[in-house]
Amino acid sequence: MNRKILLVEPNYKNKYPPMGLKKLATYFRQRGDDVRFFKGNLKMFAAQLLCEGFLEQVKEPALGKYISFPQFDIVGVTPLFTFFWRETIETINFSKKFCSKTGRVIVGGIAASILHERILQETGINPICGLLNKPGLIDANSTDIIDELPLDYSILEEVEYVYPAKDAYFAYMTRGCPRKCSFCAVPRLEPEYKNYFGLKEQIDKATKRFGPKKNLLLMDNNVFASEYFDKIVDEIKECGFGRDATFTPESEYDIAIRNLRDGFNTRAYTKKIVRLYDRISNKLPELEQADFYLRREEKNLLYAEVAKPEALIEFDETARPLYNKYFRRSRNIRTIDFNQGVDARLVTDRKMKKLAEINIRPLRIAFDSYSMKETYETAVRTAAKYGITDLSNYLLYNFEDSPDELYYRIKVSIELSEELGVTIYSFPMKYHPIDDPEDFDNREYIGENWNRKFIRSIHAVLNSTKGKIGCGKAFFEEAFGKDITDFHKILWMPETFIIERFKYKNNLTAEWWNKYNNLNATQREKLHSIVATNVFDEKSLKTDDPNVNEVLKYYQVKRVPK
Repeated sequence: MNRKILLVEPNYKNKYPPMGLKKLATYFRQRGDDVRFFKGNLKMFAAQLLCEGFLEQVKEPALGKYISFPQFDIVGVTPLFTFFWRETIETINFSKKFCSKTGRVIVGGIAASILHERILQETGINPICGLLNKPGLIDANSTDIIDELPLDYSILEEVEYVYPAKDAYFAYMTRGCPRKCSFCAVPRLEPEYKNYFGLKEQIDKATKRFGPKKNLLLMDNNVFASEYFDKIVDEIKECGFGRDATFTPESEYDIAIRNLRDGFNTRAYTKKIVRLYDRISNKLPELEQADFYLRREEKNLLYAEVAKPEALIEFDETARPLYNKYFRRSRNIRTIDFNQGVDARLVTDRKMKKLAEINIRPLRIAFDSYSMKETYETAVRTAAKYGITDLSNYLLYNFEDSPDELYYRIKVSIELSEELGVTIYSFPMKYHPIDDPEDFDNREYIGENWNRKFIRSIHAVLNSTKGKIGCGKAFFEEAFGKDITDFHKILWMPETFIIERFKYKNNLTAEWWNKYNNLNATQREKLHSIVATNVFDEKSLKTDDPNVNEVLKYYQVKRVPK
């Protein structure tokens, strides 16, 4: 008897679809199991299951009383992030409600591997640690290595959530990293460095079933470390991602109807085709729209919950001409992204020249500490030399660095952008230890050279830039200051004045700064000791010095909601 499988991703926002669940979907589907995917409010999913049971009873009264949840033999949950801890634990615990009497919940993924004991403690479920890179890890009688299976992209059509990076192939061509950086979790997640995994077969299988994807996103942690680097680049080119590569997407309708005819994930493609009908309807003139609606109603094709695959296939002769008429496909530029970044320490002219043979956009380079300045600059200059002009970097902060070092690292990229005529976006990433139970849940860890106010100030600046810093000098100087003194001013500035920079620049901010500068060294030290805590209640804002109190009152100014 085929099993019922539910795959769940916690209800948090994320850009990239869950690779682990897409591999599990392939694994279970190959074994003949009924697989479904859900991301969202699990209480709503429970209601959805009850409605599905009711509709089955209406359609087939002979079945008797409809089946309510729980009904799944296996519920698989993958918590990708450690910083959505509460959402993760609540999802795992609620998922237990969907198991049949003999069913089980399996938990895996990044958070599960790093926080194995914490998950066991809070859920009673012993999660899978590390990769599914051996046979028999889910089913003892299986010879499949799940981590090497192709991805099932169809599960993304089952949910309302739209991943921003949906239109991309996801893959690894290497695993792990030979570096053992103290702040990095990769040595625990992927302890053994693997030099090469083939890409072409993965791409060919995905394209045949799901149509060609626009972009290629590789999750390798250190591709420059591979002795097969040239082979990796050549294979990427062979897969259609050479320099200036373009492609024309296949019709979404054609992909959906083909998979429906093949009986592949009919649940997902029923939803997809009904959504496409709705899009067609929105394009039609009023009279044609009414006729199209009535035809759908006659076939019971208005809602995915009641639409039957055979009726959708029969309706193809009506829907296909309309879709082809109103939805045109155009050629698009294809890009490749080594999303985890490349190691600046391993950059050479030969490797960068080879990398320039593919349409990499952006080239991400880690710039984890200011001590790497010369290495980072050399890597950027080498990239520009070979025509790679779209770059970005990851800036780890709140680790062993200081705020000043973060400022200077951002400035390095700004200056390189202007000098070389390239685009460099910087992405500051706050360090947080994942092993300390005292700090983990509230994410309040403060590095040795930081304080709570400095962290909040950086967050306030990044909040207005959506987490990234552009390459314009004027923008940088406005956001972070013209020099290090100006940057220090922003660090100590009331948070509302940072966020509402232009609103308060010439009034309240100027008043605060004038009074701040009039404090003597002792008064300023007293002010800093209070502001550094980032706690501004009545008690903390009253000192025995009226001049300090005058400055502190500005920290009570609240941002007015828009």
